[in-house]
Amino acid sequence: MKIYDPRALASTATGQLNRAATALVHDAADARIVLFRIESGQEVPVHTSPSTVLLSIVAGSGIVAGAEGERAVRAGDLVAYDPGESHGMRAGDEQLVIAAIIAPRPGTR
Repeated sequence: MKIYDPRALASTATGQLNRAATALVHDAADARIVLFRIESGQEVPVHTSPSTVLLSIVAGSGIVAGAEGERAVRAGDLVAYDPGESHGMRAGDEQLVIAAIIAPRPGTR
């Protein structure tokens, strides 16, 4: 068993000035967990994945985009995207921390 504290891991995420910071938390054939630390004004552009993508909003608030448009999210919310569904996220006025669970890991099908 592995237990992760995403709030603590958020400080280890690395990124660039205009890009969200990320940390690869878990990487196995059946699932990948990536932690995103998105600062105010930053975003992860809309993209697709061949896998199911589940977002757990760990801290902060912001906007997620999907096939049905944009929705506001905050800490505690869970968001699910179907395989191939467009998705992206951006921080609002505060830092947004998201744990993304991607299953199966892309490239393993």
